[in-house]
Amino acid sequence: MDYDLIIRKPVIVDGTGAPPYEGDIAVTAGKIAAIGKVGGSAREVIDAAGLIATPGFVDPHTHYDAQICWDPLLTCSSEHGVTSVVIGNCGVGIAPCRPNAHEIVTRDLVTVEGIPFDVLNRGITWDWESFPQYMAAAQKRGLGINVGFLVALTPLRHFVLGEESSERAAQPQERARIAALLREALDAGALGFSTTVFRQHLGYKGRPLACRLADREELAAYAGVLKEAGKGVVEIALTQDLGLLSDQEYELVDLLLEYSGRPVTWTALLPRITDLTAHEATLKKAEPLIRRGGIPQIVSKGNRILFGLRDPFVFAPRAEWKPMFHQGVDTQIKILSDPGFRATFAEGLKKPEVFFSGNWKAMSVAEVSDPKLKHFEGKGVLEVAQAMSKSPVDAFLDLAIADNLETRFCIFEDFERYLTGLLVDDRTLVGLGDGGAHVDMFCGAAYCTYMVGHWVREEKLFTLERAIQRMTSEPADFFGLKDRGRLAAGMAADIAIFDYDTVGEKGPRTVYDLPGGGMRLTVAATGVHYTIVNGQVLYDHGQPRPVLPGRVLHSGAN
Repeated sequence: MDYDLIIRKPVIVDGTGAPPYEGDIAVTAGKIAAIGKVGGSAREVIDAAGLIATPGFVDPHTHYDAQICWDPLLTCSSEHGVTSVVIGNCGVGIAPCRPNAHEIVTRDLVTVEGIPFDVLNRGITWDWESFPQYMAAAQKRGLGINVGFLVALTPLRHFVLGEESSERAAQPQERARIAALLREALDAGALGFSTTVFRQHLGYKGRPLACRLADREELAAYAGVLKEAGKGVVEIALTQDLGLLSDQEYELVDLLLEYSGRPVTWTALLPRITDLTAHEATLKKAEPLIRRGGIPQIVSKGNRILFGLRDPFVFAPRAEWKPMFHQGVDTQIKILSDPGFRATFAEGLKKPEVFFSGNWKAMSVAEVSDPKLKHFEGKGVLEVAQAMSKSPVDAFLDLAIADNLETRFCIFEDFERYLTGLLVDDRTLVGLGDGGAHVDMFCGAAYCTYMVGHWVREEKLFTLERAIQRMTSEPADFFGLKDRGRLAAGMAADIAIFDYDTVGEKGPRTVYDLPGGGMRLTVAATGVHYTIVNGQVLYDHGQPRPVLPGRVLHSGAN
């Protein structure tokens, strides 16, 4: 029998958690035709003896909503063996959108997900207005990997309420219109909807992101759309205090589960810097929700976060920093120089927040623009404070001001050893790489190769087959992607092939390949020989082939 592709003699880790075994994989018309001992010939044969073949990784939490307009490969996820991603997370996105609202919707993405306005302004194609048109436009332009679309609640509310969406809850008639738009998107194949209550999720002009103004009646109505449709999931950015689940947040997940009858994933459950075992109590508290499908999402690695004060996203949860957003440098410097601002900031640091806990030992100077200040590069902020004979707050702000806010700082909280319990806990969903977001802060798209290289090979935290299951069939099942996440006859031929001894990540590296020459951080893959999407080789030893085999994913697809 002739096939399109045969992969000869890899060690197959099929995504189910079953033990690895050696076999062949035959592919025809984008699907796995046979697996095991395969005879016959094919148009292409890959000799994978000594390599590992797994289902392509399914990344449940990315922000490639705009990047699909200019980068069909969705780099650098695809290089790492990721074959399917979910976009539209955290309640922010770019569809639906009326032509006169492009700037507002774009600014929301700038503030929440840390992508420069100029990049988005140059790169977003706006060849859609409705959500179904957005999905269709992505397929028409071409996709390197598969993309599942969550409907972000912010653009839905803005489409109906306009700028009042950032000021108030919807009235019953407006609520009905929003629910109808959501149903339209679900009928077109969307995987569900997303929202957020994060304080740091600010939108246009520094106002709360519109979905944060949705009241309980609204959320119950939109969850009800999923119940009526009998499909879809909810993603919600939830925990104001990482590692903790407040009673109010618990009630919110309970509401979404009750009115939707569908799975809900909430972010983020991470080790809490001031109490590195708090997540254990949180999991115990959340068990009734988890049994009903309310699954917390976790990271698999700690990232070094780079940032500057022209776009101070890391401080967005702190009220005194809100006037800093969408301002010119002169205005920002005036704010940062104000003694009242500094006093409030210093006092607020006594309460840890997302990204920065107030631990100055964790912050260092990554890059300085002014040659006269170069001697501070690589030093901790506490060292800088000592050299300046100033408090850490004053030294931090004064250095940035002296460099015209060009200084880049680095935050790294060493909490990885406390991730181990979460990673092996069956009650969590691995993801949260944030691919496509915070482009100048970190690149978490490599979490899959890191998981194998670090947690399996180096740390021996769990078996290879369990790690692969965590990153393939588990997220695929959660989102109802019935033909993804496993290597078996009849399944979509999404396959990652790698060398177990060398698989991992290398980076981050600064590149200037965004629209208009914009900067971002990328992480290269090591040891990944092939990324195969719907039966076609997309990446061959780190180099992309001139094919675009990706598809728009539909929940419950066969």
